[in-house]
Amino acid sequence: MSKPTESSGKSIDVVIPVYNAPDLTRRCVDSVVVYLSNSIRRIFIQDDASASETREMLDNLPYDCVEIYHAKRNQGFGLSVNEAVNRSDAFYVLILNSDTEISHDFLPLLCATLAADAKLAAIIPAGNSYAKYNLDRYLLREGGYISTYYLRGHAILIRRDIFQEVGGFDPVFGRGYYEDIDLGRRLDLHGWRFGVHPGTRIYHKAAGSFGRGRALQKLIKRNRTLYLSRYPKARQNILLFSGDCSLADFPSSVLDAIENVFHEGGYVHWITPAISPALLCLQMYSQPLCLSAVISVVLRGWRRADRRITGIWMMPGIPLLLRTSLTLWGRAFGLEIKELSLKEKTIQDCSARLLSK
Repeated sequence: MSKPTESSGKSIDVVIPVYNAPDLTRRCVDSVVVYLSNSIRRIFIQDDASASETREMLDNLPYDCVEIYHAKRNQGFGLSVNEAVNRSDAFYVLILNSDTEISHDFLPLLCATLAADAKLAAIIPAGNSYAKYNLDRYLLREGGYISTYYLRGHAILIRRDIFQEVGGFDPVFGRGYYEDIDLGRRLDLHGWRFGVHPGTRIYHKAAGSFGRGRALQKLIKRNRTLYLSRYPKARQNILLFSGDCSLADFPSSVLDAIENVFHEGGYVHWITPAISPALLCLQMYSQPLCLSAVISVVLRGWRRADRRITGIWMMPGIPLLLRTSLTLWGRAFGLEIKELSLKEKTIQDCSARLLSK
């Protein structure tokens, strides 16, 4: 019988794909049982042909709610998750990496957030993976979440029907990496939203199953190339220069242009005299208007083509010398150059638009 969460009345199953790392896996499973037992129904563990030590540990787990399937051969992260999700009939599935660890029951809050936004398909708990962000600087959407267009797969609460509707994870990504970002692109293309909830937390030990080294870097590079071949516009990195203004000063045409970059998987680096107190989503960054900040952003793409600046957008309030220099630089390197206006709509119109999205 389903065990619904207190806030949503919807059943939840947990899916954990496992490949070796028995100690990390055991800590993950133990933490799920300790902190999420009141909110979940079952835990589906998909063992992706691990070595004997991990298999034995899984077979000796003392929890009735755990169901284990041992794959005969290694299939990779995406296919393992897909198979486990297919065994579930819950309304939501919580997909967890085996190197995550839970410290509180965040599921009622996440379910309430999903219920508050009919177009929200998935929600991610915040944690150490978002440590580089100041989450207080981002606009909160209805339900208290922050928009993102970059789906991190280490912890996702998602509607099972939508996950299956868009085809789940694409197994072409093999062992892993970029299959979660690819899923996010497909969710977006189908009109669904996903986000991060700043009021929740989960710990993720990156590369806990894969380890590190040349083989991992080769895998990441291969899958990044595959992802970018599917979504070439995800290479967009826009330098947006403005005078001293806030998002409320942006007309609809500018906001639409910025959001189109996000929907295509790109990034906007906003360079402004006063760092904005509010940003649209986690793919928007704000830097002070100074040479060192611009150099820092530009150098991000020194070794990776998908991080190179592709466009320079300029709004009113930029000194003439800077505007001229940016134009010359952009033309020399074949970058897109846009001159943006603030005259389209009133500040009140734009503020209302931001709040309604």
